[in-house]
Amino acid sequence: MASGIPHAMERPHFIGIGGAGMSGIAKILAQRGAKVAGSDARESATAESLRALGATVHIGHAAEHLADDASCVVVSSAIRPDNPELVRAAELGVPVVHRSDALAAVMRGGSTIAVAGTHGKTTTTSMLAVALSELGLDPSYAIGGDLAGPGTNARHGEGEIFVAEADESDRSFQKYDPDVAIVLNVELDHHANYASMDEIYESFEAFTAKIPAGGTLVVGEHAGARELASRVSARDDLTVVRVGESADSDVRILAITPHGMTSEVTVALPDHGELTFTVSVPGRHYAHNAAAALAAGARLGIDPAALAAALTAYTGVGRRLQLKGEAAGVQVIDSYAHHPTEMTADLEAMRAAAGDRRLLVVFQPHLFSRTQELGKEMGQALALADASVVLDIYPAREDPIPGVTSTLITDAALAAGATVTPVHDKSTVPDVVAGMAGPGDLVLTMGAGDVTDLGPQILARLSS
Repeated sequence: MASGIPHAMERPHFIGIGGAGMSGIAKILAQRGAKVAGSDARESATAESLRALGATVHIGHAAEHLADDASCVVVSSAIRPDNPELVRAAELGVPVVHRSDALAAVMRGGSTIAVAGTHGKTTTTSMLAVALSELGLDPSYAIGGDLAGPGTNARHGEGEIFVAEADESDRSFQKYDPDVAIVLNVELDHHANYASMDEIYESFEAFTAKIPAGGTLVVGEHAGARELASRVSARDDLTVVRVGESADSDVRILAITPHGMTSEVTVALPDHGELTFTVSVPGRHYAHNAAAALAAGARLGIDPAALAAALTAYTGVGRRLQLKGEAAGVQVIDSYAHHPTEMTADLEAMRAAAGDRRLLVVFQPHLFSRTQELGKEMGQALALADASVVLDIYPAREDPIPGVTSTLITDAALAAGATVTPVHDKSTVPDVVAGMAGPGDLVLTMGAGDVTDLGPQILARLSS
């Protein structure tokens, strides 16, 4: 892909540069030769990887971190107006660019695939990035998690294809104009930004409207995705490809055969017959993600048989049923699932992988608004585990909502027949889990917050 740098981003300053979305854009710009700088709340491996690419990364937020010659300041929706670097940018007259506009700018110049949906974006984008790389196509990519192989969430490639995760949470995906768009599913989430399913559909319709004439929309089998396909069916300059197990699917999944922590998937494509390949993570939903990736690549002219074989090279992405290790006969696995649909899918996948073994879950709710709306469903999902530990809500960018606590989840879980232990002090979790787990058990840390930090701590405690 063309390696040009938009003039406004020759010397960008990223506020919150360590975030998954922000760091990806920063890495690509640094690899293209931009003078990248930024700040983040804490030191991290991401900050170190950015420094290794030549970026200047400050820890903490302060006005003096913004260089006088910065060409722009890049922000996400999580950055508050009173951030001292943002205030300083206004004083200096430095243009402020939203993360989505920055990503849209670096995506231009080749063939693009944007992966959207309430769930599964990171995994599907990662599958495409790995498979295209395996085929020697050297894609550029920006993903919301670190690939298990390369260990990074973004890369500037010399090939013509750019694969990006398209985030609907703040409507920012409406800035992109992909040649191929994937919409895996459409559900109500991000309650601080969307009041109803009608608003969600309107947002996804605005996203698909940006697909240029002659482009493709790949939709999953989820009811919301199929409804979206119906809503855009009037466009005669858009090819819609339906992926799924149902008979009306254009790319039909014929079989999903689990093999422990992997699955064998057989898919039928028009004009190409049946293809069978391996998906390295368990669960029906990951097989559907892989089939959507296969359909999207085929629409860009990539040989489906070669792409199916290359998908086998995908070995996972950080936090998507990622094996963290084993100690005292107990395997610890990390999951990013935080919406009830994601939780149910990952728990069902792990339930199948566990067989006769016990499945224990450490769950951290993410966002007060999500817990207020979906806490009951989260609790019901936890009934799929043999026992669960539920932490306090991880607030992220939100302020507390009166009366909204993780008790909403534990009460619903108990009502659904689950065994649940509420834990308010996260530091005690390793001891609690060590007291619960025995040889052969699977422990799943689950949530979008800092619950991921507990995996190594649990392993260390089990080892001792």
